[in-house]
Amino acid sequence: MDKITYLDHSGFMIETSDALLVFDYYRDPAHEVIKTLRHNPELPVIFFISHNHRDHFNHEIFHLGQNHKRLYVISNDVFDREDNLDVSVSWISPGDSLENLPGDISVKAYGTTGKGCSFAVTTAAGRHIFHGGELGEPLAHNHDAPRDAERYADRFTVAINRIAQEQTHFDLAMMAVDTTDSPDFATGATRLIEKIDIDTFVPFHTDDPTDRACDFSAYPFTKKVDTRMICLTRPGESATF
Repeated sequence: MDKITYLDHSGFMIETSDALLVFDYYRDPAHEVIKTLRHNPELPVIFFISHNHRDHFNHEIFHLGQNHKRLYVISNDVFDREDNLDVSVSWISPGDSLENLPGDISVKAYGTTGKGCSFAVTTAAGRHIFHGGELGEPLAHNHDAPRDAERYADRFTVAINRIAQEQTHFDLAMMAVDTTDSPDFATGATRLIEKIDIDTFVPFHTDDPTDRACDFSAYPFTKKVDTRMICLTRPGESATF
C-alpha cells in the first residue's frame, strides 16, 4: 500500500516504496514533508509544480530534501528558462512525457482549464497517480481561465477527453473541487470519475471545513461507480491506497 498525506490547499505527498512524490507544495503546517524526508533518507524525492500560482508553488521547496536525490518537475509557465536554479529541473508542458526519473518514476503532462499542467504519474510498481492542477477549477475561481463559460467548458472537455484516451485507470486521483463558485461544483470531478476507472478519489481546495467538497452524495453521478471517495481536510491527515 502507498500513502497519501494532505499538506494544505492543493498540496499532497505520496509515499511509495521507491520514491516520495510531492505535488503543488504551498504550505506544510504539520511539517510532514520534513519528517518523512528525515525518516526515509534513502528515498529520492520528486517535487511536481503544476502552475505559477502562489497557492500551488512555494520557493521553500528548493530548500527541502537537500540530502536526498531530488528532482523538480516544473510546468513551463512557472519560470523563464533563463532563471538560474541550482537544482535538477525537468521542465514540462501539456503533451510532454518524462521517463526514468528517480525511483523509476515516469510522468505524462496534460492540459487544464487554466494555467500549467495536470500530471499522470506511473510508479516503479506500476501504480498510476493523477494530480489535476487547475483542471476542473470553476471559472470564477480561476482568474486566468477564459471568461466565456462555453469556451471554458470546451477547454475542460478537450483536456479530460485527452486524458481518458491515454489513461484508462488511476489508483489515485486528486482534483480541485471548489464549492464557493458554482452550484455545479462537483461536475468536473464527477466527469473525471465516470470517464476513467479510478480506485480512490481525493478532492482538494477543501481548506474550509464547512464547504461541500466532501459531500460526495451531492456529486451528480449518472451511473454507478466503484470509486472510493475520501476527504483529507486537516494538514497532516493521511490515508493508504
